[in-house]
Amino acid sequence: MPSPILISLDAMGGDHGPSVVVGGVRDYRTRHGGEGVRFLLHGDEAVIRAEMAKCGLGEDICDVRHTDKVVAMDEKPAQAMRRGKGSSVWNAIESVKTGEAAAVVSAGNTGALMAISKLLLRMSAPGLERPAIVASWPTFKGITAVLDVGANVESDAAQLVEFAIMGEAFMAAVHGVEKPTVGILNVGSEDMKGHEEVREAARLLREGGFGLDYRGFVEGDDIAKGTVDVIVTDGFTGNIALKTAEGVAKFIGALTKDALTSSLLAKAGAALAYPALKAMSAKIDPNAINGGPLLGLNGIVVKSHGGATAAGFGAAIRIAVDLGRSDYMTKVGASLQRLTAVLEHPSAPPAAEMETSQ
Repeated sequence: MPSPILISLDAMGGDHGPSVVVGGVRDYRTRHGGEGVRFLLHGDEAVIRAEMAKCGLGEDICDVRHTDKVVAMDEKPAQAMRRGKGSSVWNAIESVKTGEAAAVVSAGNTGALMAISKLLLRMSAPGLERPAIVASWPTFKGITAVLDVGANVESDAAQLVEFAIMGEAFMAAVHGVEKPTVGILNVGSEDMKGHEEVREAARLLREGGFGLDYRGFVEGDDIAKGTVDVIVTDGFTGNIALKTAEGVAKFIGALTKDALTSSLLAKAGAALAYPALKAMSAKIDPNAINGGPLLGLNGIVVKSHGGATAAGFGAAIRIAVDLGRSDYMTKVGASLQRLTAVLEHPSAPPAAEMETSQ
């Protein structure tokens, strides 16, 4: 039987607020059963309870904590930190800080979510400056975790190694990959390619004794191929890659729709191919893989797309539940401590070599 778990939800965040958040709870329970999972919803109690009634959800599943204070989607992070105390997103994160909830999910303002999360939860290890956002990317082979996709515009070698450590633990906890393979996104696969920071990160991953299955540099087309399970890059590059992929997916979808409705013959062919087309659409649907955890915090925070549907928010809840029930935090903490030791004593032999020599 799964261990009981409480998930905190910012019910007022996102483009659609409680209708999608409460609908996401129902969707999660429909798809995954929801055994042992309860929810703590923060926001306008009257509106939330009205949505709960529509979805057939009672107090045995959802607790409601009222607040009429909301952080706007366009509010700047600095303003959110100064004026956000008592808001739905602040209270949702604070329930994780106090240990009441195992994880929090919000579709609200990304900058505000990150700033308040860092303020309340702090970073999980000395030296970590900002969380990294991880995307679950559909590939020919299944799913590849790509990080960072927007939190850190620039990243040095140590940060890239941090991303590799956190991404590997995420892939194991959420997607069930026993020993994830790791690569660094670069302009070529050869060792001499790329700028100094990616080459230094590659050296640290090869020689640092972190126990990762590091496979070297990968290129942009390797993301969709599923060449490795985890791809690390700076947030500037990762965000551009993510938005480009989303745009291409929409473009191809629109072209396909136009082609299949261009004539009666095309429509007949589309009807015959409907099951295959539906399966393809589901694989590239952003809602199916919605939910980007903010990795590196001393607590589990999952960011849902602001425009997500109820099904998309349900997918983000699943990620929060899986992370909350895993040993992700413990595993990441141990590996980050090893990274700190390597950076402080770069000439020391890797842990694996020391154990072998004894």
